[in-house]
Amino acid sequence: MYLGIDLGTSAIKALLMRAEGDVVATASAPLTVQNPQPGWSEQDPDDWIRGCEAAVAQLQRTHPDAFAAVSGIGLSGQMHGATVLDATDNPLRPAILWNDTRSHVEAAALDADPRFRVVTGNIVFPGFTAPKLVWLATHEPDVYRQVRKVLLPKDYVRLWLTGEHASDLSDASGTSWLDVSRRQWSADLLAATHLDVSHMPRLVEGTERSGQLRSELAHAWGLDGSIPVAGGAGDNAAAAVALGIVADDMAFVSLGTSGVLFVANNGFRPNPEHAVHAFCHALPGHWHQMGVILSATDSLSWLSMLTGVSPQDLTAELGPPLQPPTGALVLPYFSGERTPHNDARIRGAMLGLDRSMDRSALTRATLEGVAFALKDCLRALEATGVRISRVTITGGGAASSYWQSTLATVLDVTIDVPADGGFGAGLGAARLAQIAAEGCPPSAVCVTPEILHSVAPDEALKGAFEEAYERFRAAYLRLRD
Repeated sequence: MYLGIDLGTSAIKALLMRAEGDVVATASAPLTVQNPQPGWSEQDPDDWIRGCEAAVAQLQRTHPDAFAAVSGIGLSGQMHGATVLDATDNPLRPAILWNDTRSHVEAAALDADPRFRVVTGNIVFPGFTAPKLVWLATHEPDVYRQVRKVLLPKDYVRLWLTGEHASDLSDASGTSWLDVSRRQWSADLLAATHLDVSHMPRLVEGTERSGQLRSELAHAWGLDGSIPVAGGAGDNAAAAVALGIVADDMAFVSLGTSGVLFVANNGFRPNPEHAVHAFCHALPGHWHQMGVILSATDSLSWLSMLTGVSPQDLTAELGPPLQPPTGALVLPYFSGERTPHNDARIRGAMLGLDRSMDRSALTRATLEGVAFALKDCLRALEATGVRISRVTITGGGAASSYWQSTLATVLDVTIDVPADGGFGAGLGAARLAQIAAEGCPPSAVCVTPEILHSVAPDEALKGAFEEAYERFRAAYLRLRD
């Protein structure tokens, strides 16, 4: 058995996988996000540990024999968060998360230094880790002076599991300190934020062993022998491993809290001018590109909050046939936007409402707005030479057949819906654990899932959605100005 632990933003999940690749059991524990000021997003790192303990305890209770057979652990998690530790490895403050935009001024200043784009292949986004440390130096200098280690969120869980300061290359790619082409920390970029390599965790590939489970935990969990903990991956690279998206130009779209259009690459293909993310993949010798929007299902959750109806019920009201665009526009910029705008100050909007629009029309407009934002990502990726004709869909929003049809038509691609679409990054983490523990070739483990069905674009409605998309693009420019 292999244990995958996925540290999300709203929950931490644990998954048990057999060597044959099938999932035996899952468990989760909720997490909360604190927003002490507008644009701020924080979590207590020790809540991650309590959540991990709760999810593991649930697996032990419900599947004791399977859990006792665990022979490897893998990690995945939310990216970019700044977890700052003192000399005794205690957190100095709450972790500043990926969707926190307070450091937009610092990010712009770092991005103006041409070395960052040249070395990392990426824009310095406000959500990335480096500008958060610069913000700390300016606004919380007493905290900054005590910083001895900077860890990404899942790597704080690793520290608890193993006692090791380590990170994988896919997650480290989102810090703005990694030389992504050479797959190593950049001393120059660290120095630009008054840090050095001693502040960073040791780097490993996602398929490598990063350490082993501490004996105290192994005993408490009833596990025998040395249990290796794999390097693991950032959440999107781990999801790609779970979906078998590892070969050149294979792609998936994720409808999670944020939205992602992900393409695997055999080489490093940076294009920061279009706000495309170019990162190391979880597998050695592989990279990937992403277009990222900050509010996907988060947009639907916002509508759910306003209406008092669950997101699942909102989408269920729509029925199966795709309808023409509503005429209303939802710009889903509730936390700013990354691809292609790199705009931390833009905020969401609803435009073009009239009295004939009921709740279902607002739901459709919200789903359309997210699809249009992902089309912005597709255009940015296409500017790098990528050509995508089909994608696998994953994430919580993937369960909506109406959203599937909307995306297929707006993006003009075929969407493959996996038979088991709910495992995602946790399954990828378990697969990486198996590779690290057994030394088996990644190609034998990172296989594509069974496809339940495929959704083709609605040819009759493509023109109408293209016109609505052009209105969406124009609306952003007017809001920005």
